[in-house]
Amino acid sequence: MKRIILALVLLLSCAGLAPAAEKPLLLDDFQGVISGGPEGTVDFGSGNGSTLEVSAASDIKKFGKQSLKANYNAVAGGYIYIAKGFGLDAKNAGWLVKPLDIDWKNYSALAFYLYGSDSKAKIAVDLKDSGNEMWRFIITDNFLGWRQIVCSLKDFYIRGDWQPQSADKNRILDFPLQSYQFELLPEAKGVFYFEQVELIK
Repeated sequence: MKRIILALVLLLSCAGLAPAAEKPLLLDDFQGVISGGPEGTVDFGSGNGSTLEVSAASDIKKFGKQSLKANYNAVAGGYIYIAKGFGLDAKNAGWLVKPLDIDWKNYSALAFYLYGSDSKAKIAVDLKDSGNEMWRFIITDNFLGWRQIVCSLKDFYIRGDWQPQSADKNRILDFPLQSYQFELLPEAKGVFYFEQVELIK
């Protein structure tokens, strides 16, 4: 009996020394007002024939009261983007936490929830690093319903089709990251719903 008690004490002591798993860090939950424009909470737009409507949806949601709904038509030669973060045209599109307050070494992926319709459409997930350089990760809508999409930071690649004029073009993912965006790629049309964007280990 004494041996069993001693073993339990040692087991509990060792468990106390084990490092705690890093919790996900919530960047966006889309639970507030969803609006565009210079004073907006989301920086979004489209052009060259593509169209986009962004709104809050209460009928299809994963968490809380609503999701972010994107009703779009992406045509050849056009573009569509939905961005959140800092240094954007929309002044109130910041995350729930500031980039400089994030201990980036504790996280290795960007994750978000997407409501899929198995449309086979492609979505580019872009990151803007501290040198204003754009990095890309592409996913395909090949499932139905809500799914968490995990984009490992090491799998993002430098965008070769376009970079901001202010990009340092050093081809290094420099932290802190400033923003992320979803770019709905042509040719495709339909509706996507986004929820809960996080940094995860």
